[in-house]
Amino acid sequence: MEVILKNYRIYGQKRFFENVINDRLTGSRGLDGIVENLCPMPFSQYSGINGYQNGNNPSGNMEYRNLGGLAVSAIGLGCLPMVGYYGGKYEKRDMIALIRRAYDKGVTFFDTAEVYGPYTSEEWVGEALAPFRDKVKIGSKFGFGVEEGKPTALNSRPDHIRRAVEGSLRRLRTDRIDLLYQHRVDPNVPMEEVAGTVKDLMQEGKVLHWGLSEASARSIRRAHAVCPLSAVQSEYAIWWREPETKIFPTLEELGIGFVPYCPLGRFSPG
Repeated sequence: MEVILKNYRIYGQKRFFENVINDRLTGSRGLDGIVENLCPMPFSQYSGINGYQNGNNPSGNMEYRNLGGLAVSAIGLGCLPMVGYYGGKYEKRDMIALIRRAYDKGVTFFDTAEVYGPYTSEEWVGEALAPFRDKVKIGSKFGFGVEEGKPTALNSRPDHIRRAVEGSLRRLRTDRIDLLYQHRVDPNVPMEEVAGTVKDLMQEGKVLHWGLSEASARSIRRAHAVCPLSAVQSEYAIWWREPETKIFPTLEELGIGFVPYCPLGRFSPG
């Protein structure tokens, strides 16, 4: 099974990430990419879906994946480490340059969340991608009480979801979120209410696809029954293979894509 690099761990920041991208584009499989998806897509099919003309990937070697109708590059960029979550302090200008360098290498999938910073990651991603917003896909997340000043408390109440999405849209400088995840399942809010709220946001055009992060098979089924999921994001690595037991079979059955995080482990950059 191909596992794709999502969390690239900014060690040596630009150099590490560029090496991973270059390895991928030249055919190396040592560090396969970010989206483990059940439906691989050739580039020619991808370009036909949204008019993307390979302008940021001159070699044409980047592979693509289909996450429930959302076409993304096989390598994507996770933007949590940029705000120092795993240690270190990084300058805004360097991280914006890194994001744009990833795009130049063919990356079209960028992952962030309101709680990353909080807010900082979304702000940097929004600024970096603004010049070519229509050629990339942005994933963000709700589910913590950031808007209420309680960033460690779970909160997926419908009113909170709407406030969170409006804030993300503003920080990301966009009118839609390509892939919106519930960051963590909130035991105090029925999954059907969460899915129903996101479904309304999708009908309003503010969200195009949605998913869950670190959810059980049962939660996935309940959410999918109300509003079809495009992707589920969970930790997955050689030393952590729990998703293989119940999550993968569920995703295969329902036709939902999988986005692994921390495939190389959790460690500080440097």
